[in-house]
Amino acid sequence: MNLLLRGAAIAAVLHITPVVVLVRRPDAVQTLLPGADSYFARDVHLSDPDAHRLHELVDWSPATIVGALTFVRVDTPHGPIEVAVGFTPQGAVRGVIVTKATVEMKPWVLEAVGAGLVERYRGLKPGDEPGGAAALDGHAGKLAVYIAGEVDKGVARGLAAYGTFYVVRNAGA
Repeated sequence: MNLLLRGAAIAAVLHITPVVVLVRRPDAVQTLLPGADSYFARDVHLSDPDAHRLHELVDWSPATIVGALTFVRVDTPHGPIEVAVGFTPQGAVRGVIVTKATVEMKPWVLEAVGAGLVERYRGLKPGDEPGGAAALDGHAGKLAVYIAGEVDKGVARGLAAYGTFYVVRNAGA
């Protein structure tokens, strides 16, 4: 009984709820990469040295580039969210979609998106700083602004990954 109470106390303190899919990945791909008639997806979890090695070893590019897409996981105290960041062939952010969040965070995400969060990222390029949370401050509730800050982190990581792995690799192309 004591173990059960301890487990319940830990769960109450952590209060992480199940993750729900807000937008299916194939739907996000179709939205963020219009015109793509084929694509492939891989979940990759790499250490820094492995990521660098992969970057130097792999030279793959599609016949016709319609853009690029990253799915970035951001771990928060309330559980993970997943942010899809789509890029135009010119390297600007085409769009951002929050594809996954926990049950607890879902209303915050929907409020932030409804307040125009994802439109704030269009046109950003690697090196730019996302400012979605700052733009929502005063226009949405505190928890929506909080989650917008977490989405900002995902977009910043997507921009960094694109700038590091795609732009550098294709600079000579």
